[in-house]
Amino acid sequence: MNTITDTNFNFPNQKSVYKGKVREVYNINNDLLVMVATDRLSAFDVVMPKGIPYKGQILNQIATKMMKATEDLVPNWLLATPDPNVAVGHLCAPFKVEMVIRGYLSGHAAREYKAGKRMLCGVAMPEGMKENDKFPNPIITPATKAEMGDHDEDISREDILKRGIVSEADYLVLEDYTRKLFQRGSEIAASRGLILVDTKYEFGKTKEGKIVLIDEIHTPDSSRYFYADGYQERQDRWEAQKQLSKEFVRQWLIANNFQGLKGQTVPEMTDDYITTVSDRYIELYENITGETFVKADVSNIQSRIEQNVLGYLKA
Repeated sequence: MNTITDTNFNFPNQKSVYKGKVREVYNINNDLLVMVATDRLSAFDVVMPKGIPYKGQILNQIATKMMKATEDLVPNWLLATPDPNVAVGHLCAPFKVEMVIRGYLSGHAAREYKAGKRMLCGVAMPEGMKENDKFPNPIITPATKAEMGDHDEDISREDILKRGIVSEADYLVLEDYTRKLFQRGSEIAASRGLILVDTKYEFGKTKEGKIVLIDEIHTPDSSRYFYADGYQERQDRWEAQKQLSKEFVRQWLIANNFQGLKGQTVPEMTDDYITTVSDRYIELYENITGETFVKADVSNIQSRIEQNVLGYLKA
């Protein structure tokens, strides 16, 4: 299985490289960022030992399409996508928080609710809800941005401001952009017969001080989708929802006694299981975009990426 799980490029005028959980970001002349979406799979803030074929291409292409579909609402960092796994954009200083917005009581919020908590990141959650019920209004539940190997942590708006992580003026912009993007994302999802359940956005500041959307948007790694058809019937019957996200990976890990906790070991991912995960990601792509997924040539991914990026930078 040809995948890309690590890169060590040396592009002209390269100043530094940052390696996140899934993406590797090359700083070109303190002006451009070349972001490579690898095939690494992260769950519970732990990077799995094997890559997932075509995952990086899928994430990069969904994010690109969604940025283009929202750029009239919120400015973003993107300039070009010279390779299926690569996005190039403006150098930005990222804010140290992820803006998580939830329209439904699912995932982490549902686990906290089940544990008896009715406040999440300083935001009240109504009594009498069951898992996957819709909130009266979407709630913003930020998280601190962790380094690789660390866990993102819930944080309230009040703590963000008190600790000076983001200024109040900037934070108001982040909240406004988050709500606008979630509304647009929900409309796009509805047009595909999907429900955008929750998602996260990351923002940065350009050298000119402009706040822009960075990283990924509305991908299955950063978002959770339900199928709209039959949603209410499943809720009424207290059944699990049909969903499009990497939650299926999390559930497989939980069933195999792994939640990223100290002392736990990642279960073995067989080639057959990895193939099923890749197939699910392709299904996600086609449902989210409404387009057939076209597999890129993976005979030599490293060389392909390097040549395409060099060609773009020279041009």
